[in-house]
Amino acid sequence: MDTTNLRHLQYLLGAKMIFLTVCLLAVASTSQAHRWKYNFLSFEQIPYYFGITLAYNNSNFKIHHSSQFILNDSINTAQSITGPGFNLGIVSNLKVGQYFDFRFLPTLSFAEKNIEYTSDNPNNLQYLRKIESVLVELPFHVRYKSAPYNDKRMFVIAGIKYSFDVASDSRARQANELVKISPTDFAVEVGAGIQMFFPYFIFSPEIKLSHGLGNILIFDDNLDQSRVIEKVLSRALTISLHFEG
Repeated sequence: MDTTNLRHLQYLLGAKMIFLTVCLLAVASTSQAHRWKYNFLSFEQIPYYFGITLAYNNSNFKIHHSSQFILNDSINTAQSITGPGFNLGIVSNLKVGQYFDFRFLPTLSFAEKNIEYTSDNPNNLQYLRKIESVLVELPFHVRYKSAPYNDKRMFVIAGIKYSFDVASDSRARQANELVKISPTDFAVEVGAGIQMFFPYFIFSPEIKLSHGLGNILIFDDNLDQSRVIEKVLSRALTISLHFEG
């Protein structure tokens, strides 16, 4: 089994473990509701708290073709291929009133995004530009929470994220023949989730969408693969498990 298939198998197993954890904790929360009433009350008195987050992500690019895409005779298609990844981060939560929180979640994210080209050249019918990233992400979110019910409450989040790819190959010598992607990016994020209050911690599964704000393509007029693209924006879907308290 090659390295790529092994990595995809690891991501798949990780996603299954996250799903199993959510199911087990949901069942445990339901069974404990009859014995421990209103666990959230003990957390209501705490103005701030910390935690950890584990997450699975699917990320890709939104590609805008340039005017030269139609005129060129070597590249037929240029499209983004979604790749899997996972995140590990720290949660910092500051309460602002009864229903709002400010949240800062510095995260280390492992992601894979690919650009696939096809051409009429029989020697190179398909070309895949693989971009495997190790991102330092700094998201800042505002969270709005519903009133608690049976030690559970819904919430929505919105915010902005700065990310830097510490594994970027855009400045490497061998990158002269590769489509280059900027190591820095800003994105807006929106999401929703549910808090489940246990006696000693809060478990919060969350789903979140990220939308890049700026063009992260580093244009290179010497490359056909770069000339046919005008703009590249980042996209990501993240399923997170927060353990806080």
